[in-house]
Amino acid sequence: MTLQTCNLHHAVLPHLLLLVLLLLLHVLWGCCHPQCLDYKPPFEPRQPLVFCKEYSKFGCCDLEKDEAISVKFYTIMDNFDHSGYMTCAKYIRSILCQECSPYAAHLYDAEDANTPMRMLPGMCGDYCSDYWQQCRYTLSLLLEESGGPQQFANMTATIEEDRRKFCNFLELKDKQYCYPNVLTNAALNANLGLVSEDPKGCLELCLQEVANGLRNPVAMIHANDGTHRFFVAEQLGYVWVYLANGSRIDRPFLNLTHAVLTSPWAGDERGFLCIALHPRITTVRKAYVYYSVSVKKEERIRISEFTLSAHDDNQLDHSSERTILEVVEPASNHNGGQLLFGHDGYLYIFIGDGGRAGDPFGKFGNSQNKSTLLGKVLRVDVDNNDDGPPYSIPSDNPFLREKEARPEIYAFGVRNMWRCSIDRGDPATGRGGGRMFCGDVGQNKYEEVDLIVKGGNYGWRAKEGFSCYDRKLCHNSSLDDILPIFAYPHKLGKSVTGGYIYRGCQMPNLNGLYIFGDFMSGRLMSLKENVTSGEWLYNEICMGRDQTCRFPKLINSYYKYIISFAEDEAGELYFLATGAASATARAGVIYKIVDPSRRAAPGKCSVKPSPVKIKGKLIHFYPKEGKQMVNFCSTFGFVSVFSHFSFVVVLYRNMRLLAICTLPKKRGRGHKRGRGGRRLRVGSVRLVSADGLSDRGRVEIFIRGDKAGTVVCRQLGFTTALAVMKRAALGEADRSVRILLDDVECEGRERSLLECKRARVGKHNCSHGEDVGVICGYSY
Repeated sequence: MTLQTCNLHHAVLPHLLLLVLLLLLHVLWGCCHPQCLDYKPPFEPRQPLVFCKEYSKFGCCDLEKDEAISVKFYTIMDNFDHSGYMTCAKYIRSILCQECSPYAAHLYDAEDANTPMRMLPGMCGDYCSDYWQQCRYTLSLLLEESGGPQQFANMTATIEEDRRKFCNFLELKDKQYCYPNVLTNAALNANLGLVSEDPKGCLELCLQEVANGLRNPVAMIHANDGTHRFFVAEQLGYVWVYLANGSRIDRPFLNLTHAVLTSPWAGDERGFLCIALHPRITTVRKAYVYYSVSVKKEERIRISEFTLSAHDDNQLDHSSERTILEVVEPASNHNGGQLLFGHDGYLYIFIGDGGRAGDPFGKFGNSQNKSTLLGKVLRVDVDNNDDGPPYSIPSDNPFLREKEARPEIYAFGVRNMWRCSIDRGDPATGRGGGRMFCGDVGQNKYEEVDLIVKGGNYGWRAKEGFSCYDRKLCHNSSLDDILPIFAYPHKLGKSVTGGYIYRGCQMPNLNGLYIFGDFMSGRLMSLKENVTSGEWLYNEICMGRDQTCRFPKLINSYYKYIISFAEDEAGELYFLATGAASATARAGVIYKIVDPSRRAAPGKCSVKPSPVKIKGKLIHFYPKEGKQMVNFCSTFGFVSVFSHFSFVVVLYRNMRLLAICTLPKKRGRGHKRGRGGRRLRVGSVRLVSADGLSDRGRVEIFIRGDKAGTVVCRQLGFTTALAVMKRAALGEADRSVRILLDDVECEGRERSLLECKRARVGKHNCSHGEDVGVICGYSY
């Protein structure tokens, strides 16, 4: 459903109710936060501002906007003589330049995209009094130049002579955030533009949902071909293509479900685990996959090569599979599962230690045994392999000439590396480019993050994190292991999911930050390198409090089980999570990581995706959060609240926003009678058809107390009714509007709407006239 604005008539609302509602919203929304009038975070302009110079370092104006404000200023000032110019220019300039303030949205009452903003910024009382004293008659000029309706301009004549009325119109009662106090508030401006932190130092970020309904999404990659497509792999063996606009192609890029070994068991580590596209996919047209397979009842890891379809760039040729490598798995866990192409063009393969616990295979375990591929990082050359072996060995592989060592080995001593990434390098200097980061899942005590180098020994099973695991091996002088850059105990999490160094454009504060997580605890974490000492500093990442994430499309909650991290073609970061760790549960969601404190300047990060030829249908994306929004106004035709305020607030799962709507008045009292004269219970629902049909008609809900409100809210996807206003306390609805409940298909015998069948969005057979105002939300 699309969002529209409710037209609210103040006459139907008692002032007391209005105050109660505003207080409720104030408590739930919290204080303001830096935000521009386009409902996005502030930024540093690419060029210094000329007119509103005080906002050249950080604010909401680029040079084009600054020039437009300058034109407004001089247009207004053309009405003044020299004396008036000298007296009023500073007020006019300051008021106009508040569009550039990092707190512009708050000053203009525009923090919610669904409510109208002020014509002028909110002023502090003392400043307003001074403005009235010196330049009160400029108000009409400001309103006219700001595009205000004529009635506002006419209204100024009635208030310009009365300071109290004048400042009631212009004053912002919040003394911390009104102009000019907002500029001098030390607490507000101390860390302005930096990533916000909670009292414990946790970095507060937000999320944007970009895909959902996935079955254990294990990997997301891009083609680096200018199309800005991304490819998402499910543990079952499907790979799907998503376009830059978020829609998905209905035919899978790859379907290996017939071959992939997995199960519906929660936590099963087997399955389709990774995909990598050749770095020159447009010319080489090959992809590589890593999956579990059973061959004659023997479990194996298989790395295969596929060729793009000759007829469709959004599908692989399923008949082109060529096995690159197979490794026998002695157990069903610790399968590894990462494929990467390094900056050197070689394919890196990350294989687990063979499973069970403690790497019990042989005298030293698989990981320390270079005659086996288990517990290793491999590097192979898959180029120019069409007429020969599936891969060749790079000439500088570190153990190429070591007796009994497998030549594919690039590094060893790893336990079960889960999710690795290549650093793109600093966008300005290139520093760090090519570094390889991996999360290595621990045994009993520690999880670790490693920086992979050629020939490195990462210590397992001698060590777990920084501590000894096998004491005999640990004290062996020939171990010569490379320590992790970071390790954390199991009180923080029990299964690390490696992440990425952020090198995107949209969130400059995050540049150089390594973001990773933990599958079991759901914890998001970050590391920042001290380039002088080489140490990595840890900060936990938490979801921004409600006001921090109160931007359109942003949310501040996510599913617990963090399966993987990803970056898109532009370098923006994502993570893949699920609410049910089963390969068959459609509970997987992809979230984009967003810093709400600062964005890049407008136009700096613009991308124009190359066109993609589509065969098949596109499935458009609807956020899971969006499905839980209720468009009360456009669907129900409500009316209410203040003479010059429109009022609709979108419902979100995390209760950061609420909807307040109105419905028709109740007619009559007491119990209604059902069929046969039986009394209907509280919250009962029945269908009434003028044609006597049992499967369709008007839905009548018996109202007494809040039970029926709960029924309605639950049917719409919410857990509870936060408040129910009886007898249409929020105002009357237009009786010509029919209320249609999407997702509802009734037979006519249901005692409650909750017993009706679920139907697709847009399909329904129920309509009714409702008679109560309800505020829906979530309880935890």
